[in-house]
Formats: sequence, C-alpha cells, structure tokens
Amino acid sequence: MIKKATKQARRSVSAPKKGKPAAKGATRLSKTAYQLIMDGLFHRRIAAGAYMSQNELVELLGVPIQPLRDALRVLEVEGIVKIHPRAGIEFIKADMDLIRSTYQFRMIIECEAVRRYAERAPIEEIEALLADHHEFIEEMERNGQDPLPKLHGLESRLHGGLIGTLANPLIESTTKRLQNYTSLILMDRSETAPLISRTLKEHVNILEACRDRNVELAASEMMVHLNSAMHRAMGL
Repeated sequence: MIKKATKQARRSVSAPKKGKPAAKGATRLSKTAYQLIMDGLFHRRIAAGAYMSQNELVELLGVPIQPLRDALRVLEVEGIVKIHPRAGIEFIKADMDLIRSTYQFRMIIECEAVRRYAERAPIEEIEALLADHHEFIEEMERNGQDPLPKLHGLESRLHGGLIGTLANPLIESTTKRLQNYTSLILMDRSETAPLISRTLKEHVNILEACRDRNVELAASEMMVHLNSAMHRAMGL
C-alpha cells in the first residue's frame, strides 16, 4: 500500500497533468504524504514514540520535502506528532492520558449519535446489523478462524453508521482523528476470542435498544461499551 502510493506521488511530481492548477496538485501530494505517514505508523515502519528527521522521512516514504512538511503541520495540529526545531519529529506514543482522552471524547460524540440513530435509523438496517453480529458470534463459537477483519468491519458499520446519522461534517472530520488515535492505541493490544465476544455482545445490546427505539437505553449501553473498551485498552 505504501509502495503504491509512493509511486503515485512520484508520478505526480514528475509529470503533472496539464490544465490542473498547481495548488490542487500540491494538496493531493500533501494528502498522499499524510496517508503515507499514518500507514507507516500503522504498519510499524515508523515506531511509536520515535524521533525522526525530515530527511529520514523523505527517504523512508519517498515523498518530496514540501508535501511532507505540509502533512507534518496537519499531524502536529492533530496531536500525532510534535515538531521540535533542530531536534526532529517526535511521533505520538499511546499512554494512559491519550487513552482516557480519546474514549472520553468518543463518549461525548457517540452517546449523542446513538440517540439519533435509535430515533431515526431504519429498522431493516438495524435488524441486518444485528443478524450479522449474531452470525459472527456463532461462527466464533464453531471455529477458530481469524476474526479480526470481520470484527473491524462490523465496528466500522456500527460506529460509522451512528456518526453518519448526525450528518455533521465537523463531527465526521473529528471522528476521523479519533479513529487514528484509537487505531494507534489498539496496535499493541492482543485481541483474544473472549474479548472479541464481549465486544460483539456489547454491540448487540446497543443495537437491540436501537431496534426497540429505546433512546436512553441505547445511550446507556453505548456508555457501557466505550467505558469497557477504554478499560480493555488500559489493560484493566
């Protein structure tokens, strides 16, 4: 994924398309650099807590220096990196404060989102998501296949669906930042079958409350779920 994006970035630098403003090309390269940095973190090519120079990042990721600098400024605002003049780029390392802050912020947003979802989401959509959760739980009990890809898919459908119900671009952009934090927090956590089963059952409780149009119960179950997820991330 990183290699493919790197080739695209190099093509964009060497042969920009005619008729397109330079600003658009620069924006595209900055977004590519941003994604390459995040992929580097998620694929452990960049170690959490590491100090790196701009030149080291250029060499590692294969992107030009200016788009890299633009991406780093965005990442500094988002709290993923700290830029130390003459000392290098410091990458975030998940600690207890980050875990607590991330999940508390998610509680504020997602408890409101689940209220709206419980009020307005089509019953057919909720029932389909519930059925997929029950099917997955049964599959886990029958065999030992790697459940993580399917778990991540269900989490994306549930939490993404809730945020989508709010139809608020500012919340959506903030949620993307929170997703990055959550992914970094969970990188070093082992997902065992009992933990995955517990997560799925928490989802089921949320969805059943939404299906029944029980707004306050849905919000309460979401709070339970995110509190439990925070404690699991902390190793408690």
